[in-house]
Amino acid sequence: MKLKTPAIAVLSLALVAPLALLARADSASLPGASATPTADQSTTSKLVYGLLSDSRYAYRPQALDDALSQDIFKRYLEALDGGKQYFTAADIEKFGPYKTELDDAIRSGELAPAYDIFGVYKQRVGERVAYARALLKQDFDFTGDQRWEYDREKAPWAANAQELDEVWKKSVMNDWLRLKLAGQKPDEIRKTLDKRYATYQRSVNELKSEDVFQTFLNGYSSAIDPHTDYFTPKTAENFNQSMSLSLEGIGAQLQRQDDMVVIREIIPGGPADMNGKLKAGDRIVAVGQGKSGPITDVIGWRIDDVVALIRGKKDTQVRLEFIPAASGVDGKHALVTITRQKIKLEEQAAKAETITLPAADGEPERRIGVVKLPAFYQDFEGRRKNPNDYTSATRDIAKLLVKFKAENVDGVVMDLRNNGGGSLDEAVELTGLFIDKGPVVQVRESGGRVTVNADTKPGVAWDGPLAVLTNRGSASASEIFAGAIQDYGRGLVIGETTFGKGTVQNMVDLDRWPANETARFGQVKLTIAQFFRVAGGSTQHKGVVPDIAFPVSVDATEYGESTYDNALPWTKIAAVPHTQYGNFAPLLPKLESLHAARVANNKEFQWWSQDVAEFRAEAAKKYVSLNEAERRAERDKQEAQRKQRQAERKELGLPLDPLANDAADDGLGANERDIVKDAAREKLADKRPDPLLRESAAILGDAIDVLGHDRTLSAQVLPESTMPGSWAD
Repeated sequence: MKLKTPAIAVLSLALVAPLALLARADSASLPGASATPTADQSTTSKLVYGLLSDSRYAYRPQALDDALSQDIFKRYLEALDGGKQYFTAADIEKFGPYKTELDDAIRSGELAPAYDIFGVYKQRVGERVAYARALLKQDFDFTGDQRWEYDREKAPWAANAQELDEVWKKSVMNDWLRLKLAGQKPDEIRKTLDKRYATYQRSVNELKSEDVFQTFLNGYSSAIDPHTDYFTPKTAENFNQSMSLSLEGIGAQLQRQDDMVVIREIIPGGPADMNGKLKAGDRIVAVGQGKSGPITDVIGWRIDDVVALIRGKKDTQVRLEFIPAASGVDGKHALVTITRQKIKLEEQAAKAETITLPAADGEPERRIGVVKLPAFYQDFEGRRKNPNDYTSATRDIAKLLVKFKAENVDGVVMDLRNNGGGSLDEAVELTGLFIDKGPVVQVRESGGRVTVNADTKPGVAWDGPLAVLTNRGSASASEIFAGAIQDYGRGLVIGETTFGKGTVQNMVDLDRWPANETARFGQVKLTIAQFFRVAGGSTQHKGVVPDIAFPVSVDATEYGESTYDNALPWTKIAAVPHTQYGNFAPLLPKLESLHAARVANNKEFQWWSQDVAEFRAEAAKKYVSLNEAERRAERDKQEAQRKQRQAERKELGLPLDPLANDAADDGLGANERDIVKDAAREKLADKRPDPLLRESAAILGDAIDVLGHDRTLSAQVLPESTMPGSWAD
């Protein structure tokens, strides 16, 4: 099988959800859907095997033998039952023969073993849910010293159903106690939990063959390396849309609740918004194509199936039958016809704001521009069609930098917190906005050949003071950008050590070789290379270490590349020549001193540090008490703390926390809350005070002030001959 990988490099933490998590999402499928393998899946299995076992394509190919089969077996079970709440040790023993048969199943496309295991999983879910619902008929004693040990990843498989009964009893008790502490009465709690468990049962029963197949193949792909994934045609389409920040549809964010798909939010400027008839909270009950096509009842459908009917080509029409939110579930139905258009997903696009640092200690007021970048997005297809007009993180940020220049900001902070990556091209091109040509990242292929991806465009979009804010969730493309800025001495890196993902993936379309007119086989996000900084070091495992560090919010043993048991090791190659714009090492002690003095008197930063310490201590326990008095005391303590902080905010003139009065645990799942209120709450969360961002701006302001006054230090840090711009006044 001769294959060529497409030239779309993707650096991302986007992973396929475990099947149990897929099921927990809003998953009620079409009537009659069954979880059995199809002929196309058999073919797909062989195609994926051809990719992952061949060194011409995979960076670290592995022979599909009995040893790998055992690893696939382990990972498939983890995807189905990572919390060890369904299978018993007896089940695992019965699955024993499959340990060395899954390799044969994948090679031959005879996938019965995967579906046999899933069949038992489905049965065990039914048994567990039935037990949980039966427990709701009784009352619980919350006066003892019992506790719910929720982290069962390393626990042994339960010996029998009786052991699982005890696990599930404590889980149900925790669900009950959360609702009780939130103020629900016993009858309300029974109704809420019974509905919750029944919904979960139904969602698992109605999982489709494609869900099972994707999860099984990801057991195989993840055994090769942590970032190789298989996508079904549907999930591949969603992934590509997320990268392009665009889709063709009506412009509404949907969420499933009970048996109906509900409008969570109307996207401003989209067709639904311009039409004006649909509102947040409206329930969609049927969908029809065109002005007169038959209308299909979609009550009880999976949300992705409903979305597939609503989306469509630009300028085509779709008819929606819906129940207005104000009418209640039994209200009169209404009908609307909407013409689909291309929708830009602005929520994930780069955004700008400005932070003003007041004049102090003889220093002038400083204005720091902030660019918040959630992902390194690019519309690959749009770029192929029109290289002069396509959605791109770099293009968007270039426009923001023009505005910053016009506003005469003193410095810029690139906020890459929780940016899991994206396009390799975007990482290179974005770096080019801040350096005047030069190498950005080195890429080593499986055969050992190293190529250098460089910014070739002369000039810079921003030549002034720069800082990059990172945390443990900053990965891949974020690490390329932050590492390059640090290696060039172009700016300061502030925050936490990054994720540590140093590999490159390509999206490989499995439908290319049979030349299918319609998507049948899906795509593979395949690891094809490892990247290295221009200074030669890899970000793999080690990540990018900040120049000025904030307290660690998540430990490296809990989150990051180092938590994967089969991640590539750290290594180093030769550096490539590159300009050294500056060397911040002589400046860092002074910045550290100013930072420490400031945060010692910064209430918001202290509160954040306190919250991080408490969160990490609580997470380390891996259990919660089932004693009502203990839990209520803890809840009261947190509530008192929120009120005290809000009062101090008022007294000190600090921005108020918009969620201070709405932060207590309500015991509900996302699909159990009022959708409109929950969406509004989500918007408010974006407006909460951000002491880390403000402190990053203050650190950059310090650097500008110190270098402006200390010419000797400035000459050490930023040699005039290599400066892209001036940090000094």
